[in-house]
Amino acid sequence: MEKSSPKMTGGTREAPVNSSPAVAANAEGEEIEVLESTEVLPVAPEDQWKSLFDKYDPENSGFISTERFRDLLATHSSELDPHKLEVLLALADGNADGKICYQDFVNLMSNKRSNSFRRAILQGSRQLKGCSLRDEVGLGLSQRLVRHVAYETLPREVDRKWYFDSYTYCPPPWLILAITIAEVAVFMYYGFQLDRLVLQVSSPSFLKSPLPYHPQLRAQAWRYLSYIFMHTGIEHLSLNMAMQLLVGVPLEMVHGALRIGLVYVCGVLAGSLAVSVTDMTAPVVGSSGGVYALVSAHLANVVMNWSGMKCQFKLFRMAMALVCMSVEFGRAVWLRFYPPAFPPCPNPSFVAHLGGVVVGLTLGVVVLQNYEQRLQEQSLFWIFFCVYTLFVLCAVFWNIFAYSLLDVRLPPPP
Repeated sequence: MEKSSPKMTGGTREAPVNSSPAVAANAEGEEIEVLESTEVLPVAPEDQWKSLFDKYDPENSGFISTERFRDLLATHSSELDPHKLEVLLALADGNADGKICYQDFVNLMSNKRSNSFRRAILQGSRQLKGCSLRDEVGLGLSQRLVRHVAYETLPREVDRKWYFDSYTYCPPPWLILAITIAEVAVFMYYGFQLDRLVLQVSSPSFLKSPLPYHPQLRAQAWRYLSYIFMHTGIEHLSLNMAMQLLVGVPLEMVHGALRIGLVYVCGVLAGSLAVSVTDMTAPVVGSSGGVYALVSAHLANVVMNWSGMKCQFKLFRMAMALVCMSVEFGRAVWLRFYPPAFPPCPNPSFVAHLGGVVVGLTLGVVVLQNYEQRLQEQSLFWIFFCVYTLFVLCAVFWNIFAYSLLDVRLPPPP
C-alpha cells in the first residue's frame, strides 16, 4: 500500500507530496515512530534513482556503504531539517551490514516499506529520542480522529505513526457506509410495504422478497449474500448497524476497503453456508455473519496484542462489544426457537453468527495483523484461505446432494 504524506504545519495538513520515511523512538527504543519528511531529497523516477545510486556505487555492486550514504545525505543536508537528518544518519549507523542495497535506497526515496527496511528502522531507531504520537499537540479535529483510529486498531507505534502521517481520507471509508445505508434503505422500504418495523419476520410476506436465503430457494446463488439486506426488525438492524459502524469504519480506514471487504464477504458467505449445512430447514436474514467476522477479528487482535494496544478504556470497550454481541446472539437464539408466525417454516437461524465468528478468528485475524504487508506473502493467510475455500466447496456439494440423500423435509417456498 503506497501512500503520500501530507506536510504538518501548525497543526494543519497541506496537500500530499511524495516523501521519504524517517523514524523516531523513545530513549529506551520501545516505542518506534515513523515520520515522513516533505523536505526530502529530489524525488525522481526509478531510472533517475538508479543514476543517483550509481554515482555512489561506481563498482556497480548493487550496494553502497553507509559511509557513502552519509555522504549522500551530507550533500543534500540543506534540504532536510536537522531532526530528519539525524534520523536518517541513525538509520545508516544502525545498519549492521555496513551497506545499503539499491532496493532499500528505492524504498527510502519512494515511501515504500519492506521487511529489510523495517529491520533497518528497528536497528537504527534506538539511537534516537522522540515523543509518541499521543503526545503531539496542535492537531485539528480530523487529525485527532485519525490518531484515535490508529490507537484503536494498531498495536505498534511504528505502524500507528506511519498510518497517521500517510492517511489522507482519500478514499474515504465508503464500503461499510455504503452497506449500512443500503441495509437501512431496504429495511425502510419493507417497513412501509409490510406496515411493520418491529419483528418484521412475523409478517407473512416477509420471506417473499428476493433477498433472504430460504432452503427451498437455495439454488438461487445470490441469496447466500443478499440476505444481509433483510433484518427481522428494527431491533435486529440497530444492533448490527451499531457494531458495523463502530468497528467496521475504523478498520476500513486503517486496512482499506479491499481487506475489510474480504473479511466481511467471507463472513457473510460462511454464515449462510453454515446454516445450509447445520440448520437445513431455516431461512437466514441479517448482516450478522459479516459483522461478527469483523468484530471477532478486531477483538482477537486486541487480546493477542494486549500490551501494545493503547486505546483508552480498552477493557470497558471489549466488555461492551461482548455484551452487544451476546445480546444480539441471544435474541437470535430466542427467535429461532420461538413459535413461528407462519408454520411450518421456522424463524431465521442463528448459526450465521457462528460462521462469522469462525471466519473472524481465523482469516480475519491474519488480515488485521499484517498492516501494510502483502497478504500473498503471509503463509498463514494462504492456509486459512485454502481451508475456507475447501469449506465453501464442501458446503456447495452438500447443498446439491445432501438434502435429497437425507430426505430432509423442507418448508414450502414463500
